[in-house]
Order: sequence, then C-alpha cells, then structure tokens
Amino acid sequence: MQIMNVGVLGSGDVGRVLAAGFAGLGHDVKIGSREPEKLKDWAAGVGSHASAGTFEEVARFGDLIVLATLGVATTNALKLAGVQNFERKVVLDTTNPLDFSGGMPPRLSIGHDDSLGEQVQRMIPNARVVKAFNTVGNQLMVHPHLPGGPPDMFICGDDAEAKKLAAQVCEAFGWGVIDIGGIDGSRYLEPMCLVWVLHGSLSGQWNHAFKMLHQ
Repeated sequence: MQIMNVGVLGSGDVGRVLAAGFAGLGHDVKIGSREPEKLKDWAAGVGSHASAGTFEEVARFGDLIVLATLGVATTNALKLAGVQNFERKVVLDTTNPLDFSGGMPPRLSIGHDDSLGEQVQRMIPNARVVKAFNTVGNQLMVHPHLPGGPPDMFICGDDAEAKKLAAQVCEAFGWGVIDIGGIDGSRYLEPMCLVWVLHGSLSGQWNHAFKMLHQ
C-alpha cells in the first residue's frame, strides 16, 4: 500500500484510533472536527504525520477518507465536508445507525431494506464507499492481538478497486478480510455491530472480534 493523505471525519475514539493507526504506518493524516483547535494536543502527541482541520479541510486533504462519525451525525458531517470533495475518492465507512434513546443495548435506526452505508453512498454518489471497521470496538481496530489469531474484517462496497484498497488497509492493521459484495451488504454488517455489542454487554468484556472459519 502506497503512502497516502488520509482524511478522518470524526474525532471520537474511532476516529482517533484509526487516524493514529494510519500515521503509525507513515501516512499523512488530517482529522476533522467542528472545533479542530481542540485536537492540536492530540495531533502533537501522534507526531509529525498528524494534523487537525475542519470537515471540509479534511475532505479536501484526503486521498482516502475515513468516515468515523456517530451514526446520527453522519449526514450533517458529509454536508459540512462538501459533497464535491469526495469525487472518486475511496471512503471507508465505519459508521453504524445506533439509537441509544431506549438505553442499552441500542437498536438500529435504519435496517432491513436500507442501511446507513447505502445512505452514505447516495449522499456522495461519485465517491467509492466501502463499509469497514464497523463490527468491532475501537480498542481492537488497529493491530488486534487475540489468542485465536488474527480476526476478520467484513467489508462491502460497489467498487472492486476501492475494496482492494480497503483490504490493504485492513491487512496493514493486522486483519484478515472477508468481502461480502456490494454496499447493500451494509444491511447485514450494521446489525453485526449489535451482535458484538450484545455479547460485550452480557460478558462485561469488550476484547472480542469475528472470524470466518473455512474447512
């Protein structure tokens, strides 16, 4: 995987973990927030490959864009970033449409005949969206070390070349890769997040991930 400019939309735990992961691989990373000045100390701690900016600055900067917003904030973040700034870029969509209004466990606010991944692709139609990193917690997203060996990241998207790049990212972060097809596969990967959450809620542990086994 060649060195890229990586833009990360979202400065929560997921965004910071993935941004630091890309910077650790030598990519130049710009992480976005509505208040980017609050990320200066974080960027300084990550090192010279990290910086912060507005959503629009991040979307313009990135050759590869990571969408790491809360599900409820995704639409607004894309509008602030500017649809035109995603033209032909690969977008790794890590989001899940989780609704916590009823407490834990959350439920999906979108599902069955649509998904947040598909909505993202419709909002930025000339981008190449790949759903990835949505079926595991941020603690394990980069270089997971589990007794059962490397876990698998499930991905989906409509563009084959975009999925090749997404797979390279996953592999660089220590994951196996399972491609399940087009972006409509987000209808199944987003509920997988709930399976991960439910197990964590019942066990009280959050150090688990999925793995596909073959005979």
